[in-house]
Amino acid sequence: MAELIVLGFKDMTTADEAVIELDQMQKEALISVADWARVIRRQDGKVDIRQAHSPAAAGALGGTFWGLLFGLIFFVPLFGAVIGAAMGAMTGALTDVGIDDKMIKQLGQQIVPGSSALFIFVIQATGDKVTDRMRRFEPEVLRTSLSNDAEEKLKQALKTPAA
Repeated sequence: MAELIVLGFKDMTTADEAVIELDQMQKEALISVADWARVIRRQDGKVDIRQAHSPAAAGALGGTFWGLLFGLIFFVPLFGAVIGAAMGAMTGALTDVGIDDKMIKQLGQQIVPGSSALFIFVIQATGDKVTDRMRRFEPEVLRTSLSNDAEEKLKQALKTPAA
C-alpha cells in the first residue's frame, strides 16, 4: 500500500537537494515513488510548488500528437494540433492523480517562511537504506499516512546519527 510522507527542511534549498537524492535512490531500486512535490515558502510568504508529474503538460503533449494526426487526415494539421493540445491540457488538468494539490497548497502556507517541504508518495522502500541516505538533510516529519507507531519509528530513524 502506498504511503504519503511529508518532510520539512530548515531552508529553501534542501528540498531540491533531497529530490535529487530521491531520484538517485529510485534508480538504485531502493525506493519506488508514485509522485512527489517540492514546496518552498519564500521569505516574503509566497509559495513555490514543483511536482514530479504534470498531468496538464502530459495531456497537452498527447493532445498535440493526436490533434496533429487527425489534422493531417482532414488537411488542417496546425488547427488540429492547437485544438488537440488545448483539449489534452484541459483533460490532463481535470484528471490529476497522485498527491492532492489542495493539501500541498495548504501545508505550503503553514510551513515557516524561508523553509521547504517534500511530499513523497511512496509505493515501496528499503526503509533503513532510505532513512540512512535522507538523514543528512536533517528532515522533520511533518505529516504521514503511516500508523502512529510506524510514524514514530520513522521520526526516530531520521534523527539517529549514522554509526
